[in-house]
Amino acid sequence: MKKKIAIIVGGNTDEAPISLKSGKFVLKHLNKDEFDPYLVYIFRDTWFFKDENNIKYLVDRHNFTIRLSKQNILKFDCVFNAIHGTPGEDGIIQAYFYLLKIPYTGCNFHHSNLTFNKIYCLTLLKEYGINTATSFFVNKNQVFCENKILDKVGLPCFVKPNKSGSSLGVSKVYNKYQLLTSMEKAFQEDEEIFIESYLAGIELSVGVIAFNNNITVLPITEIISKNDFFDFESKYSGQSHEITPARISKKIETQIKHTAKRVCQILNLRGISRAEYIIVNDKPFFLEINTVPGFSDESIFPKQLQNAGYSLSEFFKKFIYFSIEFNASNRL
Repeated sequence: MKKKIAIIVGGNTDEAPISLKSGKFVLKHLNKDEFDPYLVYIFRDTWFFKDENNIKYLVDRHNFTIRLSKQNILKFDCVFNAIHGTPGEDGIIQAYFYLLKIPYTGCNFHHSNLTFNKIYCLTLLKEYGINTATSFFVNKNQVFCENKILDKVGLPCFVKPNKSGSSLGVSKVYNKYQLLTSMEKAFQEDEEIFIESYLAGIELSVGVIAFNNNITVLPITEIISKNDFFDFESKYSGQSHEITPARISKKIETQIKHTAKRVCQILNLRGISRAEYIIVNDKPFFLEINTVPGFSDESIFPKQLQNAGYSLSEFFKKFIYFSIEFNASNRL
């Protein structure tokens, strides 16, 4: 019997349209002889599924089922998480499925929450000797001194929301007069932000697969943004040039793959992830990690999979069955 798969999309942020693209991409590439997939929309105020006639069926949030008719109640064997940002990337939806004992793709709620919180993630990785940029953390209710911040991080610098994706709310600051405006912009996305020193170097995106005890680093992507940095427009409006595999030496490739595996082990991740690094003087500096990477024709992760020789259909199959077996063996 075919496995019933809920591909969840949407979310509570401006990343919802990107999530919908990812979900439709997964739906397109899932083997329909193997799986019976359903695109399930999850927004703050409504959860639903729409059939081929555009008829909407609400999700029963008590048990994540859908009543298609009086006699037909749809239950799912696994959830494929394609929600970027909250609640799909910060551990909230993972905790929900954990309580319902429904298998889901990706890492568990503890590690999702840790990686989505950039301050916590950077602080932990620094303790293990992973290179990161110099940073200064500020919350919305905190009194801060602009001079003290800039004395620590220097100029230019980046202002970033702590819990946000797709570079939403991120600004590059060149002088003191831009700092306060950039911080206000970041505070619109999150009540915690951080200011990070600028690192001049080669920007790389590194995809990782962690199934059971096997960690595989995919071919590395070099990112060349046509804009001032790899912002939302660069990521989703074609304003960047992405080269896979990256034009780096074998020495740097070996170093970045070692670091990527180590980061995955330190954070105890499973499933898939994509992290961003800057190479400065032949040393990798960790920027951030994404445990629900985008899946679309423009997205980096599927291009890395294809470059490595993976069939998307076969990879999704393996990912889903790994998730089912992992959750069963760990008794959810």
